[in-house]
Amino acid sequence: MKLRRFPAIALSFGALSLAAAAGCARETGPPTGVAATVDIHLSPDTEEITASVPQATTLAKLFRTYLPPDRAEAAVQLVSQQFDPRKLRAKQRFTLTRTLDGWLRGFDYEIDLDRRLRVAPATPEAPRELVAEVVEYTRQEATAAVAGRIDKQTPSLFEAMQAAGETDDLSIELAAIFSGEVDFNSGLQPGDLFRVAFQKVTRETGTVSYGVVHAAEFVNEGRHLKAFRFVRPDGAVGYYDENGRSLKRFMLWSPLKFEPRVTSGFSYNRKHPVLNITRAHLGVDFAAPVGAVVVSVASGVVTQAGFSGEAGRLVVVRHSSGYETMYLHLSSIAVRAGQHVSQGDSVGRVGSSGLSTGPHLDYRIRKNGAYVNPLIERRRMPPGEPIAPGLLAAFQAERDRQAALLPAVASPAVGPGIAMLQRGQIRSRAVRLREQRDGETSTKANE
Repeated sequence: MKLRRFPAIALSFGALSLAAAAGCARETGPPTGVAATVDIHLSPDTEEITASVPQATTLAKLFRTYLPPDRAEAAVQLVSQQFDPRKLRAKQRFTLTRTLDGWLRGFDYEIDLDRRLRVAPATPEAPRELVAEVVEYTRQEATAAVAGRIDKQTPSLFEAMQAAGETDDLSIELAAIFSGEVDFNSGLQPGDLFRVAFQKVTRETGTVSYGVVHAAEFVNEGRHLKAFRFVRPDGAVGYYDENGRSLKRFMLWSPLKFEPRVTSGFSYNRKHPVLNITRAHLGVDFAAPVGAVVVSVASGVVTQAGFSGEAGRLVVVRHSSGYETMYLHLSSIAVRAGQHVSQGDSVGRVGSSGLSTGPHLDYRIRKNGAYVNPLIERRRMPPGEPIAPGLLAAFQAERDRQAALLPAVASPAVGPGIAMLQRGQIRSRAVRLREQRDGETSTKANE
């Protein structure tokens, strides 16, 4: 929390004006000597408190922290005319200005990236007559593009994107687009490249957010992956490769919206970290902070949502083709049994409930009733559906327009035949490397 105190400027200006008038009446010259260098110290009249909204608090409790009870209640009633106090969110920034004798002089709260709540005097002449209003931030939106590289200095997508001058939010958007094609946990290699064209929104506060991603390219282990945004006549939005095939796979690579780290692999013979006995671990553990959003990797129906012994808070989703996915040790659950969820919908948040040594997500897949290794099974998913023939011409026109927005990146000059051979060789090598890594991950769990 930051606290600043301000002098009673109006009173000081009045005193200085009287002194100046008296000086003019005597027609004396400017002060000289010691008197000319003496500072005038003004006592504080108000103080400004800048902090973040604490967890599990209300607007009334927040105001009572800084104001007498009756004035806090009056402040809540004033704010309620323009803003629902129940929508106060933890960790959002606010600034409260009050007089030293406990009168509210101003309150500024960031509702979201687009709006803020402002409480201020109606006029400077009546500082106690406050008004509340919701104000939209001034924002500028423009089409932008960025390119980056994975290397020793920036080995993750987050680090590479930051080095290119953009934020983690754009990394998450890019990872979501290619989530069916790239393993952002262990599949990135030095020399991988990316290019993205997107809408960038900059607000008067300096904060940056992102609109739609128009087009993207990711070179991963020699594979050139491209994505172009296309809106079908029925309003459905999707990303497709240059040939019009959907990038949306049956299952996402991961149920987490960032680059998770595997801490324990699928194994039939693992020493349990709590029970200290050897038994099967029929899933994959991802390291993740408490509260991280967990999403359903595919569309389906929730068959279980609640507390389940050692699994803690558990969500089970049934999908087509005999698949079920399980999400264990959650801190909270966002769905109910019988509810339909779409791919990417939140089912809960990471926690450490049940038999657990710390915050993580235990993610499991069953196929026709038998547990399978999630890291291997997801590679067997079929490719996405293509654009309908009747829409292919419209897609190709949109693809060409969006491709022109991507930043230029130099690529080695090779003949078409050689390039095709190299891509085939590299793709085969990439598959072998992934299978080897998945096997090593499972083997480490046995040690």
